[in-house]
Amino acid sequence: MQTNKQIWGVSYPIFLSLLAQNAINVTDTAFLGRVGEVELGASAMGGLFYICCITIAFGFTTGSQIVIARRNGEGNYRETGPVMIQGVLFLLALAAFLFTLSRLFMEDIMGVMISSDKIMQAATDFLDIRVFGFFFSFGSMMFRALFVGITRTKMLTLNAILTALVNVVLDYLLIFGNFGFPEMGIKGAAIASVIAEAVSILFFLIYTRLTVDIRKYGLDRFRSFDFALLKRVLDISIFSMMQYFVSMSTFFLFFMIVERLGQRELAIANIVRSVYIVLFIPVHSLSTTANTFVSNAIGAGASEQVIPIIRKLSRLSFAVMTVWVAFVCLMPHAIVSVYTNDPQLIADSVPSLYIISIAILLSAVCSIVFNGLSGTGNTRAAFLLELVTLFFYCLFLYVIGLQMRQPVHVCFTAEILYFVLLLSLCLLYFRHARWQDKKI
Repeated sequence: MQTNKQIWGVSYPIFLSLLAQNAINVTDTAFLGRVGEVELGASAMGGLFYICCITIAFGFTTGSQIVIARRNGEGNYRETGPVMIQGVLFLLALAAFLFTLSRLFMEDIMGVMISSDKIMQAATDFLDIRVFGFFFSFGSMMFRALFVGITRTKMLTLNAILTALVNVVLDYLLIFGNFGFPEMGIKGAAIASVIAEAVSILFFLIYTRLTVDIRKYGLDRFRSFDFALLKRVLDISIFSMMQYFVSMSTFFLFFMIVERLGQRELAIANIVRSVYIVLFIPVHSLSTTANTFVSNAIGAGASEQVIPIIRKLSRLSFAVMTVWVAFVCLMPHAIVSVYTNDPQLIADSVPSLYIISIAILLSAVCSIVFNGLSGTGNTRAAFLLELVTLFFYCLFLYVIGLQMRQPVHVCFTAEILYFVLLLSLCLLYFRHARWQDKKI
């Protein structure tokens, strides 16, 4: 059974890595909030489209991480590298496909998703540049899956700091045109994000080459596509890929509904979403740790440790998030003011902030349990549970958003419904299903 020191040893660097990854979206939102509401709304819609695409890759790396962690737990280190190499090759091909699709049909896609012509044009301008980041972000996620899977996560801290700093500096220079740089607005935010992701993958490549035992982990076994190995990874990953894509697509649906309520409502939703993402980072890092520990435990033949691991991490996650939520609820105006200096927009955003604070407390337990389920290798079951939950989530949004046209903070109560229902289904699964014997 893992100690708190071991848990923090793995999860803290993941936390910093996720902080840097999400700092790109947070920084863009904070800077563009001072440019205008059109740019703020466009970055929300464009950013969500980008995230919907990269969640497909994230689902694949989640499945790859489960396989890597299982091999690591078995002590079969030499087989972890080939999973990593095949993953990189597959994700580069996927990046090329999504990039081509996006460049060809971007205006058509945004035209369907956004009703405002101004926001649609700004979102298209943003994405025309932003989609170049597919090639860099997909590769970075695969490196992170490798290091998390073998529980060597400390280097993620350095990568996190470097990525965040590059993005913040370039946002400051390119969005506003400081120090002689051209004032590029939302296009500057897109360029800054792509360069930051390129620096991240470059760091991973150099660090791996200089510090990792290439032979021990089989990273010297480069080959062309190994379809048999890729199929084994996809057997685990495919449901995670569909799960993350469907999940993020429904969040995109949330913003489509809010956008139809008005430009101000979309600006509020984007600010609150950004705070939501930051709040979710500790939960996400502990959930990733749960996924890794569960898979390693099963690989080591200790499936009886799975439930104790999940319980311990759930208690820890809830305790941490209680502190974070208390901090947010005590000074909501100060937090929202990071993103805008409009007093009315700040005041209008506060009710939604209280709602997502409740949702975050629920997620603190739900995400640990759900990722623990995925860590057992039963990703198909996880996908089906997510699908059932998202059906009711979308139905609820449709009624209160499009039919009843309720304000933004009422729409955000859908997040509470989501975590309550998903947690209930996961607990039922662990209690009644046979999850211990999944082979991968």
